[in-house]
Amino acid sequence: MDLFNRMSNPNPYYLQAAKRVFQIEAEAIANLSNQLDDDFSYAVDAILQTKGRVVICGMGKSGLIGKKIMATFASTGTPCFFMHPGEAFHGDLGMVAPDDVFLALSNSGETEEVIRLLPFLKDNGNILISMTGRAHSTLATNADFHLNIDVPQEACPHQLAPTSSTTATLAMGDALAVALMEARNFQPHQFARFHPGGSLGRKLLTRVKHEMSKNVPMVQRDAPMKEVIHTISMGRLGLCVVENGVGIITDGDLRRHMEQDAAGLMSKTAEQIMSPAPKTISAEARLSEAEELMNELKITALIVVDQQQVVGVIQIYDLK
Repeated sequence: MDLFNRMSNPNPYYLQAAKRVFQIEAEAIANLSNQLDDDFSYAVDAILQTKGRVVICGMGKSGLIGKKIMATFASTGTPCFFMHPGEAFHGDLGMVAPDDVFLALSNSGETEEVIRLLPFLKDNGNILISMTGRAHSTLATNADFHLNIDVPQEACPHQLAPTSSTTATLAMGDALAVALMEARNFQPHQFARFHPGGSLGRKLLTRVKHEMSKNVPMVQRDAPMKEVIHTISMGRLGLCVVENGVGIITDGDLRRHMEQDAAGLMSKTAEQIMSPAPKTISAEARLSEAEELMNELKITALIVVDQQQVVGVIQIYDLK
């Protein structure tokens, strides 16, 4: 069967299978709410009060989910690291300090590589938080606090591949991270400090003065239209500023005046067609503030000022 025929005759079973997976996993996550108890609150408090870090440990698929939880914790203000249980038993336990909180993930609660760490953790005095699907498992009963991630069924039709259970583990990890964020009053600018290379970090940490166009196309109030058009063209910003920010003229202003009075446009001055009192922003403002203001006003550019002097222009395109 060629590609065209395959595209023309999609197999409806694939969509049915996908929808079934979504339904099963959605029910699994919804069921977590009914399984929450005071141990969740105690676990959050334990992490908040520790002077150490959170050590996240899991084997196989649980370990992969643990790495994601670790990344979320780290980026939202909770110092932590991931420890592979196999490596832990061969020397990496030396990285675990008594003040650290140990978060162990195992759907069965009987993962051998994780269970073997219990004597060390008890002797080391670590608080142990377990995340398992079996409340009476070895790991759960030996933990200080247990988070129940039991699911009614896996999305896997053979009940073999971890699907719903790993989704539930991930959701429980997100719940912990968000609870910790709210308890710490974790703010966007703090998130940006840990993501300086990302778009959000750039907008929250970078000042307008670092991204603005410093060569401001500017004309006087009495500038003739020919000069205005030439200044806009040479400035390559699609606009020009009138004097020290008393007004602004954009490509859009020119088009609107041409539609209204094309013949008379060239006889006008900058002051006659400018938009007075244009919106401004401080050179010290953050890019996020500039973006928020432009979105709120539904405009694409702001005049940048410093000590009441025009020093640049910031456009929405500079924020991408």
